[in-house]
Amino acid sequence: MPFSLSILDRYIARQFLINIAVLLVLLGSFVVLVDASLNLQRFLGVAEATLREQGQSSAGPIKRALTAVILAADLWWPRLLQLYNYLVGIVLIGAMGFTFAQLVRHREIVAALAGGISLTRLIRPVLLVAAAMITLQIINQEVVIPRIAPLLLRSNTEITRRDFSSFPVPITPDSQGRLIMAQRFDPNAADGAGELIKPHIWESDTAGRLIRRISADKATFISTPANPANSAKPSAPPAPAAAPAAPATAGYWKLHAPVVTRLALVDAPGSQAGASASATARAPDRLVTDLDPTALKVAHYRTFSQSLSWLQIREAVASPATSPQLREQLLRIGWGRVAVIVCVFLSLLIAIPFFLTREPRNMVAQTLKAAPISIGALLGSILGTAAPLPGLPVEAAVFVPVLALLPMAIAMLTSMKT
Repeated sequence: MPFSLSILDRYIARQFLINIAVLLVLLGSFVVLVDASLNLQRFLGVAEATLREQGQSSAGPIKRALTAVILAADLWWPRLLQLYNYLVGIVLIGAMGFTFAQLVRHREIVAALAGGISLTRLIRPVLLVAAAMITLQIINQEVVIPRIAPLLLRSNTEITRRDFSSFPVPITPDSQGRLIMAQRFDPNAADGAGELIKPHIWESDTAGRLIRRISADKATFISTPANPANSAKPSAPPAPAAAPAAPATAGYWKLHAPVVTRLALVDAPGSQAGASASATARAPDRLVTDLDPTALKVAHYRTFSQSLSWLQIREAVASPATSPQLREQLLRIGWGRVAVIVCVFLSLLIAIPFFLTREPRNMVAQTLKAAPISIGALLGSILGTAAPLPGLPVEAAVFVPVLALLPMAIAMLTSMKT
């Protein structure tokens, strides 16, 4: 009997794995084909530009088509790895349904029951394979995705881009109410100190009206043991009343070739809103702000928040430059992954009794019954872990969907007639 059970386990596990592979290939191919058909001209345009750079501007249409296919594959292989993390739950439930539907249709469930094997015993190989697939998801999320995270941000026109060490800095406010933007930030420039390319700093008065803009060719971060005495707010424009104190930073940005542009105040006599003129006052050569290189990199984590590993999330949360909102968001993402994994298992257990039955049933009807419950459980778990709950810490709030699905899974499994 143990030998026959081992054969049965391998048979069910093999069928389950085959169905998982088929569903993953079908869903992945569908997504890639839809994107390729919608962006075919862009892929061909990038292919022609790539061939021109390689000195093959006279390449024929077949060469261009093959290059476009290679570029599309280069764009989508990291996206498919990330897509696996999102689809693994629904794929496991779908593959389980197909596997048990095949066993029921071929009367193999009846044969197993006649041999003294209970229905609950037949669940074991499915759960073992599901655990293996989720383990693969964890390895993919914690090891693979963080290393290829920049590749996931490429657009259809940036397929050939490989240098992701620098990134643009969007308009970002600092603690003193200034708006800072830069064309790029290179954390490896200036011997690792960090450098802003084409920075712009907008300053405002107490009413929130912009009063001047400071521009520079670049800004290099200078580390100091104490705060520098002067900042990027000299006496050129009248200082706002009760101006905030300079932030406590570990250095300052040295501005290269700075230029000040005075923006006319809306309440200035004879001036109109939005008018501007160049200022003749001396431009500041340094900027003291809490947006140091560490703060810029932590803010950049928002872009990669779903691609960070647990170790990177812990480092970002422990950084003093991380805002409370970003810290809560990162904690929710990290603990939410654990909760979603548990919910995937519970959703699988909830769906199993619909397909694993003693006697043959109409599997279409069983699928119509199971689909809204299992898919609703998966979507509810994802939304539940992402939604904040007042009064509960993040570490506890993300597990509320687990507490909701656990009694449902126990009730469905205990209701099986075997």
